[in-house]
Amino acid sequence: MKDTEIASAYEPVIGLEVHIQLLTKSKAYSSDPTEYGALPNTNVSAISLGHPGTLPRANKKVIEFAVKLGLACKCEITEFNGYARKNYFYADLPKGYQITQDKTPICTGGKITIKVNDAEKDIHITRIHMEEDAGKSLHDQDPYDTLIDLNRAGVPLLEIVSEPDIRSSDEAYAYLSEVRKLVRYLDICDGNMEEGSLRCDANVSVRKKGEKAFGRRVEVKNMNSIRNVQRAIEFEIKRQVEEIEAGNIISQDTRSFDAETGSTFVMRSKEMANDYRYFPEPDLNPVIVTKEYIAAVKDVLPPLPAELFKKYTADYGLTPYDVGVITETKEIALYFEALTRHTKNYKSAANWVMGAIKSYLNEKAITIDRFTVAPIDVAGLIELIDNGKVSNTLASQKLFPEMIRTGRSAVSIAEEQNLLTESDTSALEGYIEQAIRKYPEKVAEYKGGKSGLLGLFMGEVMKLSKGKADPKTANEILRKKLDAL
Repeated sequence: MKDTEIASAYEPVIGLEVHIQLLTKSKAYSSDPTEYGALPNTNVSAISLGHPGTLPRANKKVIEFAVKLGLACKCEITEFNGYARKNYFYADLPKGYQITQDKTPICTGGKITIKVNDAEKDIHITRIHMEEDAGKSLHDQDPYDTLIDLNRAGVPLLEIVSEPDIRSSDEAYAYLSEVRKLVRYLDICDGNMEEGSLRCDANVSVRKKGEKAFGRRVEVKNMNSIRNVQRAIEFEIKRQVEEIEAGNIISQDTRSFDAETGSTFVMRSKEMANDYRYFPEPDLNPVIVTKEYIAAVKDVLPPLPAELFKKYTADYGLTPYDVGVITETKEIALYFEALTRHTKNYKSAANWVMGAIKSYLNEKAITIDRFTVAPIDVAGLIELIDNGKVSNTLASQKLFPEMIRTGRSAVSIAEEQNLLTESDTSALEGYIEQAIRKYPEKVAEYKGGKSGLLGLFMGEVMKLSKGKADPKTANEILRKKLDAL
């Protein structure tokens, strides 16, 4: 059998564990700051270092952010939330344990909907729980020793664990992209995998198609981009199929991904289950999340990408592609949302956001929050075009740049610079007669059946009028005059 035929006989089974570093100002159980890039071992205190006699204290923002994410994923929110200690020894874990949740994760169930090849699929969620991060081991700073930076120890995390519903590296890519978009919309995480604020472990196994039992899974760690998660999964699927076909048993290892070679390698062998010796955290009282609290958090949720997608396609009639571009980032989506409160020409609004506005942002390397033209003024520009007061060309080439430069409205600039469209038929007839006299030979060709030459005459009319001729009216008069010759 060919390799492709062998591979097609197997089905990957993938579950992802995503660690989301929260945008709180202080750590999960102490007042230590969480700023990224601080000097090593400066964002620490006796509490985050786990000194004897110190007591942790729960960060209320962590609970709020967890409820936000749970609501966005349509999870059940747990009322009684106990904390637990996850015990293990590692050099960058100063306390010898992490404070986490074991039996009572704050969110259970729920789903995230992804789109792959224009088809929707629900990836179900097992749980979302709160925990704190460990420190960081630096292996490349010293030629002889591993260095430890404990700034990250105690930084708050949410871990979102998916069901093993993912069946390809493309689905994994789409799922991670959706998670990143979601946490950015919720303002709970910046989603920057390169800085470690969004980290993913992939559990990968393969089985023959049609089999119900799962294969032996391998956990892959240390992937610093969504694309690398995709690459690692692709390599691991191929490797496991080859191992099984060779008659070998898949070793249940924890593996790391090498981005340079595109391959995974063994970090450590794993037993069938980890024994972290969980037990209830004795220094933290359980947190009760009431229905009233959940309702209050729900009231302040921002518009979410899935909701906006349905609204813009179903109610506004935009294409899925256009909506995908508009909702890719929260800031662009909110600008468009504000724009549509001032105009009902949704297609034109989408075109301006995706075209001239995004082009300007890219050219200047700035974000939409630094864009100087307010949504209401863009709507005013669209209204001028819709009412035939200015042409699209004039709007994009003269009015829009001037609006950016001065901050003034389109109509005030158009009136001051005498740019409003001329619809006076006598003036238009004068421009049209000049255009006809300029190209007598083209008139004969037009009369001979070359109707495409109408554009030549219209171009001359627009040139003579300095772009102010009303295209619709000018076109009608031009046709009548040419047909009458």
